[in-house]
Amino acid sequence: MKEVILTDIQTKGLEEVYKKLQDEYQRVAQALCFSCNECPDNCCDSYFLHHTYAEWAFLWIGFRQLDAGWRSTLLKRSREWLEQCEKALAVGERPQVMCPLNNDGLCVLYKHRLLVCRTHGVPARITRPDGQELRFPGCFRCQEIVADKYPGKDPPHVARTQLLHTLALLENQLLEGKRHLLPKVRITIAEMLVNGPPALPYPHCQRNLAKQAESEGDGVTKTRYTDRINP
Repeated sequence: MKEVILTDIQTKGLEEVYKKLQDEYQRVAQALCFSCNECPDNCCDSYFLHHTYAEWAFLWIGFRQLDAGWRSTLLKRSREWLEQCEKALAVGERPQVMCPLNNDGLCVLYKHRLLVCRTHGVPARITRPDGQELRFPGCFRCQEIVADKYPGKDPPHVARTQLLHTLALLENQLLEGKRHLLPKVRITIAEMLVNGPPALPYPHCQRNLAKQAESEGDGVTKTRYTDRINP
């Protein structure tokens, strides 16, 4: 297996997408007078799925910067998180378990948190390639504000289409133009950590060289795919 690794330029490109989305988030939040302060809920216990190799690789950049103690703690928490979620899914319930990265209310990998973690809360819209528009109303608290301030009207919202298009182009570049041929990512943060960094099979012409490197101790640790990464 060959690890999927972001270049410095690709990392900066992803961070720029994050920054622009966060700027849009702040614009809409200010227009709505929306804040997470003193909210009785906590979005960190939401069951979020993430969909790009780029973000998976970005999370591992941050994870590798932690000391061995923290890495061990987060892996243990992630395994426990997965066990609790599997129990809920087994009885048809949507899991509601605190994210393994949350430590006393703060994210251990805050600088490397993923897109959903950065933008959840305010209204947003996406136009799909087929022209269908998807609307996201925001969290329950934001929906209450919209219902009060914009009854029957169109509220301020984040237009995500162009920025997600940029992310898709970056993803395709990272995957060497083969994005459409590879398994789709549909995975939680806990799975990203427990499964190891993202990795793909070596091209057939490189497999013998890869096996030789692995036998010499230079190979990348193999990564298993969960059943949430669908071919």
